[in-house]
Amino acid sequence: MTQPFPTVAELAAQERELQLTPFTNDDAWALGCALVAAARREDAPVAVEIARNGHRLFSAALPGATPDNATWIERKSRVVHRFGRSSLHVRQDSIERGTTFEAEFGLDPQLYAAHGGAFPLLVRDVGPVGVVAVSGLPQLADHRMVTSVLAEHLER
Repeated sequence: MTQPFPTVAELAAQERELQLTPFTNDDAWALGCALVAAARREDAPVAVEIARNGHRLFSAALPGATPDNATWIERKSRVVHRFGRSSLHVRQDSIERGTTFEAEFGLDPQLYAAHGGAFPLLVRDVGPVGVVAVSGLPQLADHRMVTSVLAEHLER
């Protein structure tokens, strides 16, 4: 049974809750390693990337990941950079308005993909400073992997 996509309100709540204070290179390493560990536990064929202010701080491709996953990460990350929200949030926002991301914004689909899996790195009282992204699973699973590991990271 497929799970329903979260609402825009639920996605906005995630973004309010999953904020960092601060976000260092060491934090990127720890978060990236936690994502890789989670992917290994699930035998997930994913690519993972973390970037802050355009600087790639962590990148990994697990067994089964392909070069296409890196392209998906780039496209989903561009959505986060442009809109300051998760790629799934941007997708769902269009859907809840009765349209699609592609129809609403007319952005080049070779450059932008409003599919789940890229999440803004939000520093409390600062705002978005980067992106954490996963690609290789269905979009909702990509999103949930990022948000669940980010939530665990924040609890530490």
